Amino acid sequence: MFIGIAMMLGDGLFHVVYMLIKTGTSLAMHKSEKKQSSQEIGQKYSNTEIVNYDEQRRTQSFLKDQIPNWVAFLGYVILAAISITVVPFIFHQLKWYHVLVAYAIAPVLAFCNAYGCGLTDWSLASNYGKVAIIIFSSWVGLDNGGVIAGLASCGVMMSIVSTASDLMQDFKTGYLTLASPRSMFFSQVFGTAMGCIMSPLIFWFFYKAYSVGDPEGSYPAPYGLMYRGISLLGVEGIDSLPKNCVKLSIIFFCAAIATNILTELLRRYETKYGLCRFIPSPMCMAIPFYLGAYFAIDMCLGSLILYLWRRKNK
Repeated sequence: MFIGIAMMLGDGLFHVVYMLIKTGTSLAMHKSEKKQSSQEIGQKYSNTEIVNYDEQRRTQSFLKDQIPNWVAFLGYVILAAISITVVPFIFHQLKWYHVLVAYAIAPVLAFCNAYGCGLTDWSLASNYGKVAIIIFSSWVGLDNGGVIAGLASCGVMMSIVSTASDLMQDFKTGYLTLASPRSMFFSQVFGTAMGCIMSPLIFWFFYKAYSVGDPEGSYPAPYGLMYRGISLLGVEGIDSLPKNCVKLSIIFFCAAIATNILTELLRRYETKYGLCRFIPSPMCMAIPFYLGAYFAIDMCLGSLILYLWRRKNK
């Protein structure tokens, strides 16, 4: 699990930094192009490939009704402020600065999850929640209620990270179907607000009517035991992890970054053989580490059948 998480973080963080560098470079080029004569600019863009009508129509429809950046930033700050104030009252083991740190690192993890979900159609928010358990359980410590603090921070982190990937998937569908992104966003906000009221009520009904968590009962909740076990490991710190776990995680984290750098270099400088298409994606490689061999073997055999079938009959 930790090797998979390390590869996902390495791949995701590389693309965060790479995206920021490309955005900054394109803005600088845009400013320099403004200084050029209109004739030079017109000549440059006349040679570019014309985008097909469908893509052009989708892009125009998607961008005309977009959400302003200041609304996104302000909304995140307001939600963070509410959580920093309210969550410590619900879970006394978490302090306000714990929640602040969770909201500070969550956007990077949310990007990693949204990027991985776009590649594989698999949201791994639970993985990032387990990372939060280890971090905050170890930070708070066993004597100060680190088990509860780790589980509560896991809930906060998973809510942010999973919402990001779900919303990006919905936006992708909206882009393909010419739906308004603003309308989709407000629908998500309205549905989430309903969930804030309905989910606790439904959970309370179950909690009162059934023995939730009882191994012999109707709802044994096996994941509850697993997450509590991870939190118990977390309060003991890094020493509780398997031998060489941290070393292997660092190696695979660096390997994911190195693989992305190699891919970008080959894509930029070599054109004859197209070798970059044979270099695997670290994010997609990380999925089988988490899911297990049964999924990897199925995918391998299915891909092999598809490859042979296409060779035989294109």
